[in-house]
Amino acid sequence: MATRDATSGRRPPRKGLRRGSLTLVGSIALGVASTAPSYSLAATLGFVVSEGAGHKAVAVVLVAFVPMYFIALAYRELNAAEPDCGTTFTWATRAFGPILGWLGGWAILVADIICMANLAQICGAYSFTVLRELGLANRLDDNLLWSTVAGVAWIVVMTYVCYRGLGVSKRVQYALLSVEILTLVVFAVAALVRVYSGAGVKGSSTPQWSWLWPGGLSMPVFAGSVLLAVFIYWGWDSAVSTNEETEAPRTKPGRAAVISTVLLLAIYGAVSTAAVAFAGVGSTGIGLGDPAHADDAFRAIGPVLFGDGPWGRVGMALLAISVLTSAAASTQTTILPTARTALSMAVFRALPSRFADIHPVHATPTWSTIGMGALSVAFYVGMTLVSERLLLALIGAIGLQIAFYYGLTGFACAWLFRRSALRSPRLALTRLVMPLLGALMLTVTFGYAVVSYAAQDYLTDTAGNVTIFGVGAVAVVGLGTLLLGLVPMALQWWRGPEFFRGETLPRDEYAG
Repeated sequence: MATRDATSGRRPPRKGLRRGSLTLVGSIALGVASTAPSYSLAATLGFVVSEGAGHKAVAVVLVAFVPMYFIALAYRELNAAEPDCGTTFTWATRAFGPILGWLGGWAILVADIICMANLAQICGAYSFTVLRELGLANRLDDNLLWSTVAGVAWIVVMTYVCYRGLGVSKRVQYALLSVEILTLVVFAVAALVRVYSGAGVKGSSTPQWSWLWPGGLSMPVFAGSVLLAVFIYWGWDSAVSTNEETEAPRTKPGRAAVISTVLLLAIYGAVSTAAVAFAGVGSTGIGLGDPAHADDAFRAIGPVLFGDGPWGRVGMALLAISVLTSAAASTQTTILPTARTALSMAVFRALPSRFADIHPVHATPTWSTIGMGALSVAFYVGMTLVSERLLLALIGAIGLQIAFYYGLTGFACAWLFRRSALRSPRLALTRLVMPLLGALMLTVTFGYAVVSYAAQDYLTDTAGNVTIFGVGAVAVVGLGTLLLGLVPMALQWWRGPEFFRGETLPRDEYAG
């Protein structure tokens, strides 16, 4: 195995991307927006509470930050050594060879495509909710056909924005993210003011220090809820996926990833505390434990929190717009890293060469961007036709894939720097100990969650248990889509074995 200095490193192959398109601020905005804070909280917080976390949902959100921060450090160190837009795919191949590297890249692609189904569903439904809050009466947000049509339209629009390049993409992100963060601040302040002023609702309670500590949760509940909470942090790695288009590609993308996770911790800590305090964790009314609105907690809380007066209508409009812009922004920033992962895999001949095509004017991946958009539409429509309730299984399924490729990245970092990290205590901590701990935490959580998700009664709807072949749908979708990658991997190995022989991306380690 070769060894090379991580500070000088090997330059990634020129892929035709436009260098210097993103500043540090733009990269941070991309990392935060990719997580879709409003949408992620709306779609996840109720499930965390329903999982059995109760008031400890706040602690779960905080605990989920720990492995995310450790893995963000791994991304920072690996990016400094080799700033390739393939990220996990490239680094895992360097560390463990082509099979695990290819599966790491596949996990990114699959997680992003599956996530697009959730995002599109939220975008489609909330498009009509926003119109209603703005005065255009309609009930189309509850109409499966029209919300699906609108969701597909959002995927098409955001695919086109990504196709046009990062210049257009970042300006769209600034606008969408500003609205989102402002609304979350308004929501948290309004909820806490009502709680502390005694104007809460049945189930409201003032925040307690005990909410910040997960003690008392069983391991299955803790693991399952943490994996759900991991989903709300997922996406900051988009800042690193665009490393080859960022100023100072060895330093700023990794710095942006770490800063993004810290900013998300502050946002999620404040908003989750406010939501749990105001709505409570009961299973009736607006309680976060009510399964009827577990997939969209804000829609239940908003009308009660803001009321029916003029300011209440403004608050509800802002909240609806925030969730819509959050999901729309994340739709865009989900396409960006997916296309660039596919681009890198194609450059190293791990995917067909067509995925390496670059637009001569916009300097964006053409086939990768359009292909990922098309696959997202197909998957979204397919899941909707099978079962609308099955879409709810996707958040847990995505959590499994996130845990897999984030954990793989942590292990890759510890392995690639296993010798050079011993040169100083700081390097040992940031290149070895923290990435390894983060990877181990995600691996343990992955294992416990698979067992929980496989239970037949883990996910239910009005017709009964949501299962596939008698196994919980969340486990089947999560593991099944990962294992499905063995089929295209085998096909690519047969068509062009250079990558799998280690000729285009050999195993390596970083000495600096």
